[in-house]
Amino acid sequence: MTDLSLIETLRFEPGIGFVRLRLHLARLSRSARRLGFPEPLAAADRLTEAVAGASSALRVRLTFDHNGQTAITSAPFTPLAAGSVWNVKVASTRLDSGDKLLRMKTTRREIYDTARSEYASSEADEVIMLNERGEVCEGTITSVFLDDRSGLLRTPPIACGLLAGVLRTELICQRKARVGRITPEDLKTGRLYIGNSLRGLIAANLIL
Repeated sequence: MTDLSLIETLRFEPGIGFVRLRLHLARLSRSARRLGFPEPLAAADRLTEAVAGASSALRVRLTFDHNGQTAITSAPFTPLAAGSVWNVKVASTRLDSGDKLLRMKTTRREIYDTARSEYASSEADEVIMLNERGEVCEGTITSVFLDDRSGLLRTPPIACGLLAGVLRTELICQRKARVGRITPEDLKTGRLYIGNSLRGLIAANLIL
């Protein structure tokens, strides 16, 4: 695993701090253990140092490698306008549900980049990926959620071959979402949402 690093992408808000910081650090630590990386003990302090004196919202990207080295970059962040809806298409590129690396956020992004490249940015704001069984997994940068009128959002299980998204984890813990398999047909009948910790939950319009 020397050819990849773990990634956490966080939102920083002045007066609030890092959004969902505890969940991001927990995922980073869990992934590091699974890959045999050192424990990322200094990650929280490095993040704090990176935003010292910041007076506006930031997108902060942390990478952590097998040598225990942490790198942090940041850029201004502009939230989506209220009521934003993203157009979404389904990729032909498939994920392998048996690939355990899909459960962790790493710099190994080739399959997601391939799926994203199937459509121009003018055609789709995000692209949803299926696994080898045709089950819905995730977007290239988002988790998938379906309002199936059960009272809770439905989101695919990790076993389908997808990232344990931080927003996804939070919504499940808050009992606002439940785990359940989703088929492409389900996407046509329920109300679709996608989201991640950086941007939150986003209403989505499936383009067939």
